Amino acid sequence: MDQLEGRNPILECLERRRRRVHRVLVDRGAKRDARVKRILELAGEHGVRVEIVQRRELDRLASGRVHNGVVAHADPLPQWSAKGLLDEVLATEPAPFFVLADALAYEHNLGAVLRSCLAFGVNGVFLPSRRGAALSPVVQRVAMGAAEEIPVVRESLFGAIKGLRKAGIPIVGADMDGEPCHRARLSGPLALMMGAEGRGLSPTLRDKCDRIVSVPLGGRLESLNVSVAAGILMYEKRRQDGWDEPEAG
Repeated sequence: MDQLEGRNPILECLERRRRRVHRVLVDRGAKRDARVKRILELAGEHGVRVEIVQRRELDRLASGRVHNGVVAHADPLPQWSAKGLLDEVLATEPAPFFVLADALAYEHNLGAVLRSCLAFGVNGVFLPSRRGAALSPVVQRVAMGAAEEIPVVRESLFGAIKGLRKAGIPIVGADMDGEPCHRARLSGPLALMMGAEGRGLSPTLRDKCDRIVSVPLGGRLESLNVSVAAGILMYEKRRQDGWDEPEAG
């Protein structure tokens, strides 16, 4: 079972219906705001068991993490392989857009990157198999539904790079000494590679990139938070694609 914590991720999971939710636990004393009412309504429609419990039970399940009075248990997120994801996307998408993120250590950064991926139409995310944050309850809460929609592969990034190169998809790395992103060609098929917090792209991964781009900065700043930089670069890629006003949904 996968544990979801907080009103927003549980509501997103129930509304998007990508996986089965088995039970929802609600704090007996929680304020029944619009989100809680909608969760209970959807749980009833989908035949999900609802349990009204004391808050200490939710605190125990969430191990002290933020849960806003609601915890749910659902089927695990789908597990993707690099080959399976590439085969599926390439069969239907003429200009695929992927993101590779090397060992993001902070759950909030990974969640924010996934949220931007959903906003800017990324077809899938590649993460290292062992290093970096997992798709934890915190990541899913920060992602605000993106974890339900964005396929995530946890394998060797070098294996993913090999598959991307075979498919003819350019790989663009992000680093502060790169070409300003608005001057670089980012339209069309693309794989955007982000480095880890603090150290950025490793020399080995950097060597695998076709080009390096940066976000121009003022204020005597050297760099941005990785999730902020990723969001800006995703937007610039979509701007070049002529995707300024995507269709709703």
